[in-house]
Amino acid sequence: LGCSTQPIFSNFKSMEELEEETGSAAYQIYLEFIKREVESEKYPAYKSFGMAYIRFAKEEKELFKLLYMRDRRTETFAENRVLTDQMEALVQQYTGLEGDDIALFHLEMWACVHGIAVMFATSYLDLDWELVSKMITDVYQGLRHRYGMEDSNGSHPH
Repeated sequence: LGCSTQPIFSNFKSMEELEEETGSAAYQIYLEFIKREVESEKYPAYKSFGMAYIRFAKEEKELFKLLYMRDRRTETFAENRVLTDQMEALVQQYTGLEGDDIALFHLEMWACVHGIAVMFATSYLDLDWELVSKMITDVYQGLRHRYGMEDSNGSHPH
């Protein structure tokens, strides 16, 4: 920033407190990405969560890396658990799956979403949003097919 660090550090008791507040502020920005994407109603709600995650990685690369591209073994995931519970509820609503199948379906979807997000965050690829949407739909429909979910006409709903 080209300024003294003293004003920043004088507002926090420790480096840990500064890191915690920075992470919390970054997470709030991420939640705003989700809110905007869901409210736009451009995609079904479950897909909106994934698109928001990828958009956050593209537009806020360093905040995405801070939150999702570091060693997290010692952390509790209470905030993320709330989002995961919401997304798993949507999986159940959209697919009718139950039990462990819900969590596995979501985990497989989220591995795809996270992979695309990392490619954006690291500037490995810069894909068109329509292609990103198609990729997510393809994985979603592939999983639906694997679980035997087809409409009566043999097609898969979006």
